Amino acid sequence: MAGRDPEIRKDKVTNRWVVFSPARARRPSDFKSKDSFNPRNTQSECPFCVGHEHECAPEIFRFPSESAVDWKIRVIENLYPAVFRDLQLNPDCDGLVLTGFGFHDVVIESPAHAVHLSDLSPPEVAEVLLAYKKRIHQLSLHLSVKYVQVFKNHGASAGASMSHSHSQIMALPIVPPTVSSRLDCMKGYFEQTGKCSVCEMPVKDLLIDESTHYISIVPFAATFPFEIWIVPRDHSPHFHELDSEKAVDLGGLLKLMLQKMSLQLNNPPFNFMIHTSPLQVTDSMLSYTHWFLQIVPQLTGVGGFELGTGCYINPVFPEDAAKVLREVNLPK
Repeated sequence: MAGRDPEIRKDKVTNRWVVFSPARARRPSDFKSKDSFNPRNTQSECPFCVGHEHECAPEIFRFPSESAVDWKIRVIENLYPAVFRDLQLNPDCDGLVLTGFGFHDVVIESPAHAVHLSDLSPPEVAEVLLAYKKRIHQLSLHLSVKYVQVFKNHGASAGASMSHSHSQIMALPIVPPTVSSRLDCMKGYFEQTGKCSVCEMPVKDLLIDESTHYISIVPFAATFPFEIWIVPRDHSPHFHELDSEKAVDLGGLLKLMLQKMSLQLNNPPFNFMIHTSPLQVTDSMLSYTHWFLQIVPQLTGVGGFELGTGCYINPVFPEDAAKVLREVNLPK
């Protein structure tokens, strides 16, 4: 919006301050990725493709489970894991160093090399989401696992080393600091108001779209331009409580958001993350923890100010980004 003064907003979910400075940007509708990602222009086959299963790390499960050849989704161990599942968890006496125990898995979302997650139908996206759920349930049986992070990197500049559509799951023996900070912020809001900060997030002028069980918004203090959150309407602490009906509903809204983002922003590299609760939570924590899915298109870089302060500069006001995305018309 021309002539609009900068603002500094605080996110009551993440406890992060964000500087909104539209003078540093073009019109919101002019934002396009300079590094669009098109896996259809890369090689036609890779180890994640059907028929190349022997080139991958060991399989954990597939869907359909009884299919020897015609699989739709495979969950496998990461061939180059950041943490090792066969290590014993041995902290040092100060608690400052742990052995690198954990699980690092890959979810291959389609057997076809050039198929995006957004190309799948809502029920097919739901099957990917339910694969996440199944794997989280399996990992929760390991008492040393404290937190499970599901994430997707799309495009090399977003961290993807393979162009074949996939996502990843990491299970850690710690609750990461960003998660702890989010939980502390949620707890503080609940102690002050008696309400969940995610349930109480402002929606006016920030709504992009909605479904039966979910809403998609640009958050009030979005850290990144055109950042999107998909949030359950009903209070829900854990992603892996997802049922089949809600998975299809979420699959449809996630597909729609990825399509809108791709069309409006020139198919940008992006990350999405599922922000959920630690596996082991007290009954009191259930009242204020609420999972959501965050989508971050890679449109701007991170510089010294952001690294030094933990504050981010966003050149697009959330209300403007939401309006642009809301008005994107997909081809019939």
